[in-house]
Amino acid sequence: MSVSGDIQIFTGNSNKKLVEDICRELGVEMGKCEVKTFSDGEIAIDIAETVRGRDVYVIQSTSNPVNKNLMETLIMVDALKRASAGHINVVLPYYGYARQDRKTKAREPITSKLVADLLTVAGANRVVTMDLHAGQIQGYFNIPVDHLTAVPTLAKYFKDIVEGEDFVVVSPDLGGVTRTRKFANQLNLPIAIIEKRRPKPNVSEVMNIIGDIEGKNCILVDDIIDTAGTICKAAEALKAKGAKKVYGCATHGVLSGPATERLESSVMEKFIISDTIFLAEEKKIEKIDVVSVASLFAAAIRRINSNSSVSEMFE
Repeated sequence: MSVSGDIQIFTGNSNKKLVEDICRELGVEMGKCEVKTFSDGEIAIDIAETVRGRDVYVIQSTSNPVNKNLMETLIMVDALKRASAGHINVVLPYYGYARQDRKTKAREPITSKLVADLLTVAGANRVVTMDLHAGQIQGYFNIPVDHLTAVPTLAKYFKDIVEGEDFVVVSPDLGGVTRTRKFANQLNLPIAIIEKRRPKPNVSEVMNIIGDIEGKNCILVDDIIDTAGTICKAAEALKAKGAKKVYGCATHGVLSGPATERLESSVMEKFIISDTIFLAEEKKIEKIDVVSVASLFAAAIRRINSNSSVSEMFE
């Protein structure tokens, strides 16, 4: 396979720990780059090494503070384009603004499309991301998108736990059934579904449980855990219907507002997240375990650089 130039990796301030782990997996040093802020809040980027003709990867989760991290990414991409980088790959472990992916009522924005346009205009040649809130977001780009998944990594955590026990994998809503089925297939387990109605954002009401969960242990699977209200109510509903132990997992631990307090006081035994979003010290609680997806991103970068298949990683 041909190689698309030497690999160089740059990042902003959102998740340096993950980027360091990816660099370690690849055996490369992180690119020299300084992200500064003027007194009025404007972001300035200073790339301190040549990138001409290189295969450059900007790795940045657009997590809280979302707007700052997104602008850092866009400005860095613009700087690399103007510095004649050979190929600019934007790696977004967590794709912010993905939850507004379609119009459900009049005069609503589609922010996931807006972000796609911004990245493309800034100069990105490719986007690599993980577990998008909606798969159709890939179609909002006119450049290649590699969509990775943390499902096998999260499932691997539970491999020893489910051994010899009666487990069911549960989707907290109808929209997550495909993800839940993929997770269940990794462990050869049946699935159940929670049907709910959401009266307004971040508020959910559990309506019905489809599937047999009585007397069984359950694993709730989601893509994003934000305020944790939905997942905690889902766990309570499962317990009320006769489930024994309840575990939870999600790819992206946004964990805003009262999320950690809710998880700590929930009926769940453990909640597992990946490291796509940096877990601040004040959010580290006994019930939260973190699994790393650094090796997945490193493998994808290696394959992209050598022009080999990324999809084969998940076959």
